[in-house]
Amino acid sequence: QIQRIYYPVLAAIGVPVNLVAIVILSRGKCGLSKCISHYLVGMAVADLLVVITDPILSQITSIYFTMSFLDITPVCSFIIVLSFVTTNVSVWFTVAFTFDRFVAICCEKLKTKYCTERTAAVVLGTVSVLGCLVNVPWYFTNEPLYIIDNAPWFCVSKLSFRTSPAWAAFDMFHLILTPCVPFCLILLFNVLTVRCILVSSRVRRGLRGRSNVENRSDPEMENRKKSIILLFSISGSFILLWLTYVVFFIYVRIADIRSYYSFTDPGYISEQISKMLRLLSSCTNTCIYVLTQTKFREELKNAVKYPLNLIIKEKYEKCRIKPNPRSELHSD
Repeated sequence: QIQRIYYPVLAAIGVPVNLVAIVILSRGKCGLSKCISHYLVGMAVADLLVVITDPILSQITSIYFTMSFLDITPVCSFIIVLSFVTTNVSVWFTVAFTFDRFVAICCEKLKTKYCTERTAAVVLGTVSVLGCLVNVPWYFTNEPLYIIDNAPWFCVSKLSFRTSPAWAAFDMFHLILTPCVPFCLILLFNVLTVRCILVSSRVRRGLRGRSNVENRSDPEMENRKKSIILLFSISGSFILLWLTYVVFFIYVRIADIRSYYSFTDPGYISEQISKMLRLLSSCTNTCIYVLTQTKFREELKNAVKYPLNLIIKEKYEKCRIKPNPRSELHSD
């Protein structure tokens, strides 16, 4: 019952907020560098695709529209592949953004070469292509549950997928690739970034203390502070919302749990909760931008006011040019 409400609400929120983020960030008026804007737009696009493929095409259709066109086995298998692709790409875009900010804050020599608009485009394109290629095999792991009038319906895992060592190795590779490695990398880059910030802050405070300019603002530290807040907000949200999913699937592999006895099985409930939290991460970044970026809030306010201003202006124009019948009669 919770899922019947949760997934439609998630889709109703996730689609518009990510579209708004894409439009506002693409305009380049949020005071962010083009490099950062590229990563944030890429993450918003990936999150939008996650919301479309998983909550909408996978969950909502299976709950409310059974035996639809989407339940035909080839279509169902294709949606499963899309779900894996969009999730992996979204996760690795977050890793790429975290690494870019780590380089920008901690690696001065590499910063000028790596933190560029062109590098961001290359990284995002490479991650997208690799994400598609790595997940193609998922299409061949399913078979029809029923054959009705010579048409295959629904998707279930093949017996060979559950018993073959090769498929077991592929499944383990996929779990390591997403989310275990990204989770560890994001934690590592954040720890290294914090360490670098603490060291550089001490040095700058010492130098400024010697030059007796303690009361003056430090533009470099202010810019770095904004970048750090954005970085830690995005990566921190990702870690918190993915933590349950990572811990659960590590436990499942250690305990070798392969099936559940009922919908009330604690393992099944834990899996569904972890999935719901994981999908929630595709809707949080826009909220983070609103809370941490002043210029993003201004652009959002302007976007909300724009249609209202058009309506008011149109009504004003109509009232201004509308003829007065009494004045025309008087002139005649």
